[in-house]
Amino acid sequence: MAASTRFAWAKGHGTENDFVLLPDPDGSVHGALDPGFVAALCHRRRGIGADGVLRVVRSSAVADAPDGAEWFMDYRNGDGSLSQMCGNGIRVFARWLAEEGVVDPAVPLAVGTRGGIKVVSYEGDGRGGDITVDMGVPELLGTTWVEIAGRRVEARHVDMGNPHAVALVDGLDLDALGPLLPPGYDHALYPEGVNVELVQRADDRRRVRMRVHERGSGETRSCGTGVCAAAVAEAASAGATRPVTYHVDVPGGGLQVTWRTDDHVVLTGPAMVVARGDMAWTG
Repeated sequence: MAASTRFAWAKGHGTENDFVLLPDPDGSVHGALDPGFVAALCHRRRGIGADGVLRVVRSSAVADAPDGAEWFMDYRNGDGSLSQMCGNGIRVFARWLAEEGVVDPAVPLAVGTRGGIKVVSYEGDGRGGDITVDMGVPELLGTTWVEIAGRRVEARHVDMGNPHAVALVDGLDLDALGPLLPPGYDHALYPEGVNVELVQRADDRRRVRMRVHERGSGETRSCGTGVCAAAVAEAASAGATRPVTYHVDVPGGGLQVTWRTDDHVVLTGPAMVVARGDMAWTG
C-alpha cells in the first residue's frame, strides 16, 4: 500500500464483532494486503478500529479463490494474519454487497472464502433483517484442553473451516480473557493458532452463553464460527437428535445456529454497515 494512496472504506459489525471493509472489486487497489497495513487499520486508537479486515474482491482477481462464486471475502485478523473463515464477517460482507446494489438479495449468494464456498440468504430486500449463512459441515476432532485461571479444562476440538477449542465452564464472570493456551502446550495441534470458546449452559437446554478469544484478534464481542462450534460441541455432548437449533448469547448480542440432518451448520443473525468514507493512507 503506497503512502499516498486514497481508498474507500466501510465499517460494519455482526453482534458487535466489527470489521473494516475495503471495496476492491478488481483487485487493483489493495492487491495482497500487507499485514502491517491491516493491523494499523484495525488499531482502535491509531486506525479506524476493528477486529479484522474484509477485502471485497471478485474471485477472478484472487489466484487461490475457489471456483463457483463471483465474490471473494479476503479476510484478515486484527493482527494482519490470514483466516480461513469468519461467520460474522461474511454477513457484513453480504450486507454491504446488497446495500451497494451489486447483488440481488432475492437470490442466494455464493461467497468464496479460504474455507470454501459459503451460501448466504437474506431476509426481505437485503437492507435489513437477519442474514443466514450455510457454514458447511463441521469436524469434531476429539478433545483437547485449555487453561483458565491456572486450571486445566477439557475442551472439544471443532473445526468450522477454522479451528476451535470449546470448553464448558460453570460461569463466564472472568477477567478479560488472555491467551488460553499456556507455554508448554502442544502447539502442533494448532500450528496457526486456535479460537477458544468458553461456554456456559443456560436454564433453557437449547440456549448457551459464550465468550471467545480469537487467534489474531484477542477477546471479541462475538465470533460467528465460534458460536457454530459451541452449538455443535453442546449438541454432541448432549447427544441431541438433528435437526437441532441453539440460541447462543454473546456479549454483543444473540445468534441462532441450526445443525441440520444433512450435517450442515446454518448460522443466522444480524449484520450492519454503520459508516462509509475514504481516506489517504499515511501510515
